[in-house]
Amino acid sequence: MERPDLAAAIDAAAEALVGVLDSAGSRHRLAVSPTQLRVLALLSSRPETNVNGLAELLDVVPSSASRLCDRLEAIGLLRRVADPRDRREVRLEPTTAAQVLLGEVRARRHEAVRAVLDRMPVRGQQDLLRSLLAFAQAATAAETPDASTRSA
Repeated sequence: MERPDLAAAIDAAAEALVGVLDSAGSRHRLAVSPTQLRVLALLSSRPETNVNGLAELLDVVPSSASRLCDRLEAIGLLRRVADPRDRREVRLEPTTAAQVLLGEVRARRHEAVRAVLDRMPVRGQQDLLRSLLAFAQAATAAETPDASTRSA
């Protein structure tokens, strides 16, 4: 019996998950693109980010990141504020409306994922949880350089 290609199975499952998440997120009343949602989520979890930092996170040129911020600012989801430690620096902050939007999208995504999980047997849910935790731990360990790398 041939062993299944685990990487291909994970890729297929990730595609299915992205489809579920995108479907749940796209039903929002505001016309916010997936990229704009991603930017808001990134900025929400990284409060010290400026345009250059955002450009690095998105792997785009700073002018593209700035235009994206201009659009988010125009619709009231982002504000630029002076960094209290260095007034020459400008930080990007999601507004309260953006935080509400992110919370609503997150809740809808969780609901959509729960609906899929409800169609799985309990044993499968438990196995999935254990596997996802192990995967996340291995992925995090791969991102963290070991002590010998740090001292070099």
